[in-house]
Amino acid sequence: MPQRSRDADWRAALDAAGLGVDFGSRRRAEYSADASNYRHVPRAVGFPRDADEVARAVAVSREHGVPVTLRGGGTSVAGNAIGEGLVLDCSRHFNRVLALDPEAATARVEPGVVLDTLQAAAVPHGLRFGPDPSTASRCTIGGMIGNNACGARSLAFGTTSDNVLALELLLADGTRTTARRGTSGVAALDERLRALADRHAPAIRRELGRFPRQVSGYALQHLLPENGFDVARALVGSEGTLAAVLGAELRLVPVLRDRVLVVAAYPDMVKAAADVPHALPHQPSAIEGMGAELVRVWAARRNRAVPSVLPEGGGWLFLETTPDQAVALVADLEGATETRVVVTEAEQKALWRIREDGAGLATRTPDGAEAWPGFEDAAVPPERLAHYLRAFEALMRRSGRRGTVFGHFGEGCLHVRIDHDLLTPQGRERFAEFTAAATALVVEHGGSVSGEHGDGQARSGLLGAMYSAEMLKAFEEFKAAFDPVGALNPGVLVAARAFDADVRAASVVEARTEAEAAAPGLALAADEGDFGRAMRRCVGVGKCRSAAGGVMCPSFRATGDEKDSTRGRARVLQEMLDGRTVTQGYRAPEVLDALDLCLGCKGCKTDCPVGVDMAAYKTEFLYQHYRGRVRPAVHYSLGWLPVWARLASLAPRMVNRVMASPIVPVLKRVGGIAQERQLPRFAARPLRRRVSGSAVAVPPSSAGRPEAVVLWADTFTENFTPAVGEALIAVLRSAGFRVLLPPRTGCCGLTWISTGQLGVARRVLGRTLELMRPAVEAGLPIVVPEPSCAAALREELTEVLGSHPLAERAAALVTGPAEFLVEHAPEWRPPASPWAGAKALVQIHCHQYASGRTGEAEVELLARAGVTATVVSGCCGLAGDFGVTAGHYEVSMAVGEQNLLPAVRAADAETLVVADGFSCRTQVEQAVEGRRVWHVAEVLAAGVPVGDL
Repeated sequence: MPQRSRDADWRAALDAAGLGVDFGSRRRAEYSADASNYRHVPRAVGFPRDADEVARAVAVSREHGVPVTLRGGGTSVAGNAIGEGLVLDCSRHFNRVLALDPEAATARVEPGVVLDTLQAAAVPHGLRFGPDPSTASRCTIGGMIGNNACGARSLAFGTTSDNVLALELLLADGTRTTARRGTSGVAALDERLRALADRHAPAIRRELGRFPRQVSGYALQHLLPENGFDVARALVGSEGTLAAVLGAELRLVPVLRDRVLVVAAYPDMVKAAADVPHALPHQPSAIEGMGAELVRVWAARRNRAVPSVLPEGGGWLFLETTPDQAVALVADLEGATETRVVVTEAEQKALWRIREDGAGLATRTPDGAEAWPGFEDAAVPPERLAHYLRAFEALMRRSGRRGTVFGHFGEGCLHVRIDHDLLTPQGRERFAEFTAAATALVVEHGGSVSGEHGDGQARSGLLGAMYSAEMLKAFEEFKAAFDPVGALNPGVLVAARAFDADVRAASVVEARTEAEAAAPGLALAADEGDFGRAMRRCVGVGKCRSAAGGVMCPSFRATGDEKDSTRGRARVLQEMLDGRTVTQGYRAPEVLDALDLCLGCKGCKTDCPVGVDMAAYKTEFLYQHYRGRVRPAVHYSLGWLPVWARLASLAPRMVNRVMASPIVPVLKRVGGIAQERQLPRFAARPLRRRVSGSAVAVPPSSAGRPEAVVLWADTFTENFTPAVGEALIAVLRSAGFRVLLPPRTGCCGLTWISTGQLGVARRVLGRTLELMRPAVEAGLPIVVPEPSCAAALREELTEVLGSHPLAERAAALVTGPAEFLVEHAPEWRPPASPWAGAKALVQIHCHQYASGRTGEAEVELLARAGVTATVVSGCCGLAGDFGVTAGHYEVSMAVGEQNLLPAVRAADAETLVVADGFSCRTQVEQAVEGRRVWHVAEVLAAGVPVGDL
């Protein structure tokens, strides 16, 4: 029977079983990869709501010969969570904490629950789940069980296996049972497993369980009688190949209290590793290693300074311990060039944040070269770590490879991403040669090719170099006892796929589709002008699926759908370039659908450890998609807003009357604008008519503090909120600066850029640069009140007009009001502020945040005015034209309700709400009745005589 007919029968059976399974090409593209090197496009994706739906899906698929792969957060680095049959994503619905018993210190959970969700439920009781991988904000308990996840504090709490009491299982034949210590819950299966353990007992005792981070292969040692025949623990780390986990009973542990972080600096990572045996007797809760390159990449990616508490070094150990143990521990470290004991929680978090982003940061070397996982998870006994690392670095040098080293040094687990060439056949051949040599090296040092990420496709094929033929046979028997027909996650651990096959990066290059070959409209300077290379930035770390912290990804937080995550969109774009699943290139409706709810907030540009900039990729796609075609109405209405605003400024009162008339719903419908959204009113007099006397000739440049600044009145300040411009002029003059305006209004081009109208944007920005020329040639700071416009002139300007001789110089001079004043007027204080003693909530515009500006300058300036400010995290949800576009209102408001709007409602009426972004102010004022939102310049100017403008 042809494949299409078989799929039709299978689909009909799934529908008859009441299972909503998605066969669409866009959905299949989203789940074509995890965080590994590999690509396997599933035939369908399902989102089970409970155990019964999992059971029905597995039963139907088994009957039709379709393999099943269960998936959690999709953060698997070894290719454990992808398959070519049915992928069941348990994270979307099957994700509850079912019970938590503080007295027994246990919890019962569904497999899709995110680790941080469980921790949030346990912490009020002084408890937590012990293992804490760096992906805790998005990895699921089911995935942790699959990989036997560990994390930084496994020295204190052990691995996932050490903390699992029982597993509710669905076997491949449809049997539902509960496995625990002493039984699988099925008598016949118990008999078979006991016989297996007895038959291979000498080999199991000799080869398995030699040190805690040996997680390669199946954990058959737990079936031995001396280990209590613990079937649940034997299943941990089996990567979904034996049974579907429907639930788990977990052991909880007390939260660690009163911890300090000893930071020890070393000339290199080998010397850091050599000190691990000296630290272990002090029983620290964590010993993490981190190389200097990782820190350099972090600082460059985040556009932030390295925390001052980190001493100079070529590498560091982070040792978490008690205050009592810290002094003795430091005394026993032999190779450290400097040590510091970090006490404050804020400083500890700042350092841990760098380490937690390691897996993503390491995917690009400091010079921008691509680096890959694969052989990135080896572990050796800790006493052998320095010897192993020295030999591994020698192998890297001989092979001409580079990589950034980090990992769980206290347990001998080394992580590294290596700059292999996976794009060419010759490069993949050298990758295979290197991997074989590295495997031999780790075996020579008594280690394991996997220390916590599991084997997957990356390492299952290497198990023959680690284990005897008898042990491999025992693994096959174990698989056959649970899943004789290979229905569950085939090709992993047993009957393994080749580790150098199915490489995702290579598939796009080899396909060389028309889309992949198209010349980009943006410069894509960070990726050498290569859109495919830009797409490879997304390696699947999945931080965009985090439920809290930072900005990324607001639409995923609103919908919980992989489609609306940065990673999901990147996968669809990657498949568009590949051309086999998403087949219409830049005309593909699947990509348009995936990008529809992208707010263009740019939160991913800074929050993503790899620096994915989905807003830029959306611009590029829209540019290519609509070239020579009629665009959506909203691209002409909101996309051309600066033009309409300039025309409206000729008769703003008449335009406002029209916008308040019964014809507005018709205008909104024609313009593609959400009916629910109120349209802002134009100012009765634009800024330039109010302050026309401020335009003067540009003075020559001078060294030191600038005497004059250029106020760049953006479209929003000019036409909607000129009071902001007036306030900023007053503040800048009060601080001692001459304020200059260009002879006429210019535009940053953002509305055209965000809608992919790059041809228009180039013309607009070309004219803008000519307006800026006198200021740029004089080297004057250009202060832009609107953060999104400032960000566009700082960053998009060079992407759109990278070859223009003024572009880079102009971009370097653009600044926001707060950052300018903090840098150039450090002694200035707003005089006699009427708001002295007040409190304020400050919303930082997402584009401002994406540029590495997180509110410190605003908080400092408000403090000078006597205002105590707190920064609110997250996106406002309006995001330029996003929340005004028809079909986006509901998501726009859901995003606003994540952080900003609840914080505003919770604040008392005397608390100021401050937001420099016009979108942010509009969202709050429309959503919270009676609440006025201020630009920081307006607050600072409250006590400043405005004078004759």
